[in-house]
Amino acid sequence: MEPHLDDQALGVLRERIGELEAWPLARGLEEFELPAAEGLPRALVEAVGEENVFVDEEDRLRHATGRSYVDLARLRNGALVAAPDAVLMPRSATALQRVLEVCATEGVAVVPFGGGTSVVGGVEPVWGSHGRLVSLDLSGLRDVVVDERSMTARLGAGLRGPEAEAALARFGLTLGHFPQSFEFATIGGFAATRSAGQASSGYGRFDALVSSVRLLAPAGKLETLETPHTAAGPALRELVIGSEGVLGVIPDVTVRVRPAPALKRYEAWMAESFEAGAEIVRGLAQGPGLPEIIRVSDEEETEGSLALSGPRGLGGRLFGGYLGLRRRRGGALLIVGFEGDEEHVARRRALTVRALHDGGAAYLGQAAGRAWEHGRYGGPYLRDTLMEMGAMVETLETSHTWSRLHELHSAVGDAIRRALDEQGTPGLVFCHLSHAYPDGASLYFTFIARARRDAALEQWSAIKRAASEAIVAHGGTITHHHAIGRDHRHYMEAEVGQTGLEVLRAVKEQLDPAGVMNPGKLLPD
Repeated sequence: MEPHLDDQALGVLRERIGELEAWPLARGLEEFELPAAEGLPRALVEAVGEENVFVDEEDRLRHATGRSYVDLARLRNGALVAAPDAVLMPRSATALQRVLEVCATEGVAVVPFGGGTSVVGGVEPVWGSHGRLVSLDLSGLRDVVVDERSMTARLGAGLRGPEAEAALARFGLTLGHFPQSFEFATIGGFAATRSAGQASSGYGRFDALVSSVRLLAPAGKLETLETPHTAAGPALRELVIGSEGVLGVIPDVTVRVRPAPALKRYEAWMAESFEAGAEIVRGLAQGPGLPEIIRVSDEEETEGSLALSGPRGLGGRLFGGYLGLRRRRGGALLIVGFEGDEEHVARRRALTVRALHDGGAAYLGQAAGRAWEHGRYGGPYLRDTLMEMGAMVETLETSHTWSRLHELHSAVGDAIRRALDEQGTPGLVFCHLSHAYPDGASLYFTFIARARRDAALEQWSAIKRAASEAIVAHGGTITHHHAIGRDHRHYMEAEVGQTGLEVLRAVKEQLDPAGVMNPGKLLPD
């Protein structure tokens, strides 16, 4: 998928962010100077098997980064300074447990690696105090065991999103978890990062889908019962989900599944404003309930999305005329999606349409909804296209209560704009509400500006810091679904407090006393 920007879109970019200079990707291995690899202890090779140890430069390079802006900027500049000494691919939980035990004994740092889609530095090779580091490729863990009577499935951590859905489809089932990283992210990654999918309003976030989980740690195994609920103390399941590889490795999870939907209907509406659209969503979340998918773009994202990829020519004139007949110029775009059997979709849609009409939204039809469905995983590809042209493109997300959501929206947007101006690179700042709950909702920001290629990381750091400090100052979470990784670890104290950090460090000390598991992530130094 290679998004195309037509002349109108390019004109909008030039007007808003200035002329861009092409920023090609460093193409060949010869453009990277990876540090020499340290040799592995023989016991580690024996634990996983020689055929499952990969030490050539391409394998090391492929496991040296995720998909954050920092990662991509380094790749474009050929400036990677770190890579794992080797990539290990255990084929069973038994082999995985043995690998962790040997790494702890020998002082080898371990970075669990699923689909490599982290956008917060979650798979960056960080040695900490250790002299060697391995990337643990989990794609060999691919078991699928379905309990049709209980409507659960045990899924191996190495299954990618489409592979898991294809396996469940053979039973007429679905997990219903479709984050933007769906094409490449893995089941283990979903669990380790407490992922939220685009249809989480209907199906639930990944943590809500997990029935039971295993964690293999250097100190041993932690496993929860496969039961729908227990009152036995604090939930260890919640401790494992979102642990980001710093406590151990999740080899598989048991998840709740549903019948695959017989019908899917996606459509678009236009609210009078972002505030009006958010109020419609709040009313649904606190009243009759939300459809499977509902998202509201603010005015700048609506305008920018239509300018960059919206209707053109006759279709564009008809689109504009349609809104004009409804006395609507601009506004906030809503995408609404319904999935299920025919009766479920009809019932949910009737309730939702009533709320949309009562809130003053105008119906735009299913064509725009299908266009969103067609491009629902296209954001990372568009980011690559824009970076190739010389742009900086970054996303960040947070959430807050309904009472303070618009305050947070304004504060973070303003902080990003100020930081962009201070860098001499004014840009586009978009935001949409993408996950809603009875007590609040998430905000997902995207900003696009001209990249300062001579100081790309400094530019990014200044803007990221300004946005993060605004989030913390206004009481929002530092991450709603991207996780903490390396980029957000300095804000964990604001998230859980000093005592909370001490509790997490005590748990890590118990499960990973040698400190080999994913150093430099989740917990501040």
